[in-house]
Amino acid sequence: MIHVYPAASRYTADHGWLKSSFSFSFADYYDPDNMGFGPLRVFNDDCVAPQTGFGAHPHREMEIISIVLQGQLAHRDSTGNQEVIRPGEVQRMSAGTGIVHSEMNPSATEEVKFLQLWFEPAQYGLAPSYEQKTYDQAKLANQLLPVVSAEGGEQIAKIHQDLTLYLSRLESGKTIRFEQEAGRRIYLFVMQGSLRLNGDAALETREAARITETGILDIEAAADTHFMLIDLP
Repeated sequence: MIHVYPAASRYTADHGWLKSSFSFSFADYYDPDNMGFGPLRVFNDDCVAPQTGFGAHPHREMEIISIVLQGQLAHRDSTGNQEVIRPGEVQRMSAGTGIVHSEMNPSATEEVKFLQLWFEPAQYGLAPSYEQKTYDQAKLANQLLPVVSAEGGEQIAKIHQDLTLYLSRLESGKTIRFEQEAGRRIYLFVMQGSLRLNGDAALETREAARITETGILDIEAAADTHFMLIDLP
């Protein structure tokens, strides 16, 4: 089953320095019928103004993935990590038993636009940890490139959950087939472009699909499209 969620169905918040769209119940947005999809608990689409951001704040027992689409995001945490994330990089932070971090836009002129995803871990009580990986953006062309997985790799961040997060840039008219074991889920999000799934369901920019009971998914681009696919338990 393929359920499409239009971009306008997301909860949006405009704080001036921060513009956010929430795909799941989060912060001031509470919906008991939209608390997550499998272990995926949060999917936020954020835009932060220059030289502003999220001051130091705590997290516990959550696997947090950040992917920058434009600009740069400066990270600092209580375990001593200080990094800047840019397009072509993925950050994984395991909050575990407790971590405090900040996320700021260090640019004086450019907004930072990024996606942040929270996943429930497969195991609780882990020590906090951090990882940042650079992936080859050229390898996104017309294929699904894994950038986060339970196994990790040279250009793949390792997450404490049975999932794989793929990125792709699919040229107009091209098709990718994704096959999945029975009983698993797919979450698909279009950053930019237009897709058709299994010849029927259509997704446009900033739209998502929550997919179950679908062993074979044919993904066809109706325009040049940048998208994310997550294979979930």
